[in-house]
Amino acid sequence: MNELTKAEEQIMQVLWEKEKAFVKDIIDELPKPKPAYNTVSTIIRTLERKKFVHHKSYGNSHQYFPIVEKSDYTKLFMKRVISNYFDNSLHQMVSFFSKENDLNINEVEEAIKLMQEIKSKKKHE
Repeated sequence: MNELTKAEEQIMQVLWEKEKAFVKDIIDELPKPKPAYNTVSTIIRTLERKKFVHHKSYGNSHQYFPIVEKSDYTKLFMKRVISNYFDNSLHQMVSFFSKENDLNINEVEEAIKLMQEIKSKKKHE
């Protein structure tokens, strides 16, 4: 699975939220200044080539829908972030975010609990 550009990710966020949409519906959800119709259409065709999106035809119109789950892309994205920025160390990543975001102790405990659950599941696989 390829990594998304910022523009592609913005469109995918809309499609993941709406589950299916025409280009004009996607544009309506994007922040101002709104991109041109042709720009969004080109990005969506790129997403189709990358196998993130597919469409259903209604005459000359196309309704687009994601074929990659948001959770699947999130896993890939986070693995790349941990690998590229934190030397494959979850500890370094958590430390970074706890310092940068001034997390409180409850948030840190929740993160630790979640990581322990993930580690436990991996042991049983």
